[in-house]
Amino acid sequence: MTHDHDLVLRPTPAQTEAALNPPDGRTGGDLVVETLAGLGATTVFGLPGQHALGMFDALRRSRLTYVGLRVENNAGFAADAYGRVTGEAAPLLVSTGPGALTSLAALQEAAAASAPVLAISSQIPTAGLGGGRHGYLHELPDQAASFRGVVKSVHTVRTQSQIPSAVAAAWESALTAPHGPVWVEIPQDVLLAKTDLPVVTGVDAAPHDLVPRPELTAVAADLLSRADRPAIIAGGGVIRADASGKLRTLAEKLSAPVVTTFGGKGAFPWEHPLSLQSWLEDRHTTDFLEDADVLLVVGSGLGELSSNYYTFKPRGRVVQIEADLGKLESNHPALGVHADARLALQALIETTAVREDATAPERVRAVLAKVRDRIAAQELTLEQELLGSIRRALPAASPSFWDMTILSYWAWSAFDARRPGIMHSAQGAGGLGYAFPAALGAAVADPTQPVLAVSGDGGALYSIAELATAKQYDLNVTWLIVDDGGYGILREYMTDAFGETTGTELHRPDFVALAESFGVPGVRTSPATLAEDLAKSLAAPGPSVVVLPAVLRMFAPTHLEG
Repeated sequence: MTHDHDLVLRPTPAQTEAALNPPDGRTGGDLVVETLAGLGATTVFGLPGQHALGMFDALRRSRLTYVGLRVENNAGFAADAYGRVTGEAAPLLVSTGPGALTSLAALQEAAAASAPVLAISSQIPTAGLGGGRHGYLHELPDQAASFRGVVKSVHTVRTQSQIPSAVAAAWESALTAPHGPVWVEIPQDVLLAKTDLPVVTGVDAAPHDLVPRPELTAVAADLLSRADRPAIIAGGGVIRADASGKLRTLAEKLSAPVVTTFGGKGAFPWEHPLSLQSWLEDRHTTDFLEDADVLLVVGSGLGELSSNYYTFKPRGRVVQIEADLGKLESNHPALGVHADARLALQALIETTAVREDATAPERVRAVLAKVRDRIAAQELTLEQELLGSIRRALPAASPSFWDMTILSYWAWSAFDARRPGIMHSAQGAGGLGYAFPAALGAAVADPTQPVLAVSGDGGALYSIAELATAKQYDLNVTWLIVDDGGYGILREYMTDAFGETTGTELHRPDFVALAESFGVPGVRTSPATLAEDLAKSLAAPGPSVVVLPAVLRMFAPTHLEG
C-alpha cells in the first residue's frame, strides 16, 4: 500500500546535471532571488542598504524586475498595492535596522487590509546575533520583535540551506487566507558568502484552502432561507477572495439588500436594485441593518468604520464569514464561519432556498432617498461635484488609490468604484502617504491602465520623493493633490472638539513647479475644470500631477443622531 507521504519526486536527468554543476559566483543572495523566481515572483520592490547588498547584487543575475523607491515605507505601500492588484505575494527587499523599521507603517497597512507582502530584510552578521559581538551599524537588540506584532508570521534564517524553505514558508503564509504581510530576515554574511548549493528550481508553497465547516453553512443557509428581512454586509474579504460574482448570486437568490464596507467597495454593483451602496456612516443605513432579522457579514470584522463607530447594534441573528480567526465574533455574537469568502458563499448558494421578496428593492430605494436628502440638507455641493468629476474622468477599468484626506472620506461612502478590486485606500491602518506610492505599485502590476492617486497637500509631502520614482520608471500614474493648506480633516476634528486648531496649518511648496522640477508635467486646476484636466492627464502616457486648490468639508457625523 502506497501513501502520499511515501511518494518521492525524482529529479529529471537535466535537473540532476544542473544540481551537480551549479554556476560559479553565486551567493546566499542568489538563493533568495532564485527561490522568489521559483515561487512565481516576477517583480520585487525595495531599497538597498549596506547589509542587504548580497540580495541586490543577486538581482542583477536574476530574471526578476526590480522597482526601487526612495523611502522604505513607500516601497512597502507599492508592494501592498501590487499584492492587492495581482493577488500575488509582492516581495519587498529592505536593509537592517532603520531601513527595516521605516517599512513598519506600510506593513501595518498591509496587515489591516490583508495585502500579501513578502518582506525580506537583512540582519547584522551572525557573529553579533544572540548576545554575541555588539556595536554593528544598524543593530537592533531583537529586530524580529519589532515586526511580530504587525505581520502574520516571522521567519528567521541563520544558514544558507535555510533560505529556500524559509522564503517558501513565508510565501505560503502570505497567500493563505487571510492574506497578509510576512517577514523574513537573513544575516549579512549569509547573504554575501559564496554558495555551492544547487540552483533553486522547483519550490512548492501552495497556500492552504480555508474551507467552511458544512454543519455551520447548513445552519447559516437555514437561517437565511427562513429570514423575513435578510441583509448582507460585504467587506474586503469578498474582493480578496474574488467572490463578488458569488455574492451577487446569493443576494439575488435571497432578495437580500447589500451594503459594502469601505474596504469592500466594488464587491457589489453600485446601481443594483439591492445595493445600499457604501453609506455606512449614516444612521438610516445603520437602522436598516439593525432591523434585519438575519444579517450575513462576509469578509468584515465590523470594526470601527464598518460599524458606524461602534454604534451599530444588530437586533437579529448575525452570521459572520471571516478568514481572519481573530476577527470572528470579535465585535458581535454571531454564528461564526471561519472560512474563505468564496468557498463559504458557494456553499450557501448551493444550500439556501430561493426567497422571493418584491419589497426589497423599494426598501433599498427608501433608505438611499433618506441618505440623499440628509446630505443635500447640508449644502455640500462642491464635494459631491468633485467626486462626480473624478468619476467622469477616470476610465472604468482604472484603479484608484486614496490617501487619508477629506475627499477620500467622501469617496468611501459616495464614490462608485464600478468594479471589484480597483478602488483602494489607507483606511485599514489609516496612515498618511499611501496613495501615490501605492498607485505606482499598481502601475507596475498593470502598465496598460492609467492609475489615479488622490492625496491632500499634507499627505502628499509624505511621498513627494516618489515623483522621482514615477519619472525614472515612466509609470502611468496621475496624482491629484487637493491643496487646502494643511491637514484638513484634523482641522475639522480639532475645531469641532476644541474650538481651535493646533499643528494643522502647513507651509507647502508650489506642487506644480515641484513636479516639473522632477520632469513630471503638472497643472493647476479648479472645480470647474477638474474633469477635463484630469481626463487629459490620465490619457497622457507617463506620470502627471494635477493640483486642486480647494477647502472641503465633511458631511456631518450621523452616529450621534438619535
